[in-house]
Amino acid sequence: MPALSDAITIGELSQRSGVATSALRFYESRGLIASVRTNGGQRRFARPTLRRVAFIQAAQRVGLSLDEIATALRKLPERRTPTKADWAVLSRSWNGLLRARIVELETLQTRLTSCIGCGCLSLKTCGLLNTEDRAAGRGSGARYLLGDAPGVAD
Repeated sequence: MPALSDAITIGELSQRSGVATSALRFYESRGLIASVRTNGGQRRFARPTLRRVAFIQAAQRVGLSLDEIATALRKLPERRTPTKADWAVLSRSWNGLLRARIVELETLQTRLTSCIGCGCLSLKTCGLLNTEDRAAGRGSGARYLLGDAPGVAD
């Protein structure tokens, strides 16, 4: 593949990154990437946008939300390739968040394994059962699977 110029089209960015042009336009609408317009109205992206798109993809694969990704990307330079120091700052800012996600996933794995493996097949004795939606006051989602303990305070 020939070398890219400093400004690349959305088609070139799509081809090089493997991300659909519709997704790239969505990322742009969310402020994750930026382009400039030619006199004819066509988008042109700075070449370092390739790394930003790769970063977005990797962050999404580990379960980070687009809002979390956008917050992180605001710490990186837009018109140049981030340096090792730039990435180190971003990495340090995510350490706590990623540790918390790991704990959540491990808890979910343990609870699912014990639930599936218990074999009780009984809604009367299930430790994850939320009868009459008693856990709703604790927030949305599968509260018991997310780590809340069932109890009389439900």
